[in-house]
Formats: sequence, C-alpha cells, structure tokens
Amino acid sequence: MNDANANADPEAATTHFGYRDVPVGEKRKLVGEVFTSVARSYDLMNDAMSLGVHRLWKRYFVATSGVRRGDAVLDLAGGTGDIAALLHARVFAETTAGARSAGQVVLGDINADMLGVGRDRLIDRGLVGGIEYVQCNAEALPFPARSFDLVTMAFGLRNVTDKPAALREMHRVLKIGGRALVLEFSRVKADWFRPIYDLHSFQVLPRLGRLLAGDAASYQYLAESIRKHPPQEELKAMMEQAGLARCGYRDLSGGIVAIHSGYRV
Repeated sequence: MNDANANADPEAATTHFGYRDVPVGEKRKLVGEVFTSVARSYDLMNDAMSLGVHRLWKRYFVATSGVRRGDAVLDLAGGTGDIAALLHARVFAETTAGARSAGQVVLGDINADMLGVGRDRLIDRGLVGGIEYVQCNAEALPFPARSFDLVTMAFGLRNVTDKPAALREMHRVLKIGGRALVLEFSRVKADWFRPIYDLHSFQVLPRLGRLLAGDAASYQYLAESIRKHPPQEELKAMMEQAGLARCGYRDLSGGIVAIHSGYRV
C-alpha cells in the first residue's frame, strides 16, 4: 500500500516496513524499536551505510540551505544532532562586533532514545544554549503555523509512515518564504553501479550490523527502507502536492542521496 493512503482506514490498511507489509498502526512501533536498538551506534551505522561520506553530504546540505544568522530552524528526525550542530553554527554566528545573533534551533525526533543521545552529544560538544529538544511526530507537529524560516529532515523521511502528512506539516509550520529541505537516500542513476550498491546494502551492511552493533536485522530494514523510498521525481511531486512551491532536487554521489527543496509561498 502506498504511504499516501496509509491513514485511510487504520483498522484494515497496511504499509511497508522494509519489504514486509505490516498494519499501519504497527509501523511506528517497529521503526521505534529499530532506532532504540541503534541509537548508541547510529553514527557508526551511518558510517557503515555510506562509507563515511554521510558527513560530507550533511555539511553540503547545511552549507547550501540558505540558513542565516537569526533564523528560526526546525530539524526533524534530528537523530544524534549532526544537522542541528551545523545549523546552530550558522544561526548563532558571531557578528563582526563579536556579538552572537538571536535565533532558534529546534531538534525534533519521535524517538526518545535518539533525542537523548543527540542532546547528550551536543552538550558534550559545548552546545548548551540555543537548541531546544522536542520529542515529536513529524506527521503532527506541535508548533503553530508559520513558525520557522527553515525545516530540515535528513535521512528520516523514509521511516515516516505517512510521508504526505509529514510534508504537509513541514509546509504548515514554515513562514511565508520559508524553505523545506529533505536529504534522503534515493535512486542510483548509473545502471552499472546498482549491482555493487545492492551487494553493499544487502550483503555487507547486515554483516556489519551484526559485527559492530550486534543487530543485523535493523541494518537489513534500513537497507530495505531505502529501496522502498520514493525516487527523485516521485518525491518532488509529493512535495508539490503538500503545497510546497519551486520544488526541485539535486543528486549527490550519482543519486545515492538527493537533496529535495521546496518553499512556502
């Protein structure tokens, strides 16, 4: 069943959890179990999935976001805080006079364990002010309309049960002229590379998961979730249907990931 219709009849509807069909009401619980399991090894997991390149993707994602000093920013599925830390440096950049700008960075995640790991790591890095931590569901955000200049989501949308609802919420909480940015694994463009990518995803990753985190099943799900995620053009259309304008995307690393962008007008 397509995620766009996942909430049509919660009693009977199914959606995908990796390659499995599960009742809509169970997916959130199953995804939660995955991220509770991998919370402490999440950065290691991303290194394994991307051979460490995710760190470069994230820096580029924020560097090209257009975020400015003093902006109000929401980072959804904020995980262990990588994106929030990069945003914080720009939102609270010092002026030429040495003063720090006003602004707001909210790190949101539905999973309490992930949120706790992110908070602890950012505090350990000395980021003790200017970041608010909110446990929230991307499908029903607890913020007023037109609250943020920028809403980001990195490597989280594919785990959302009702993706159209999450995109509509991103649109709702943006200020007029605000921007939504999604960084996500996408559809590899080069035919010759796909067998190599599949070998890494379905043979290497689960073994690494067992070796590094004692959890092959979660890594298997994450590989499958990438394949079930809408490809570039389909996600662009979903963002437009959610009300976002001037939607587009930029492939990175040959389409292994893509940055999707849209504005509230």
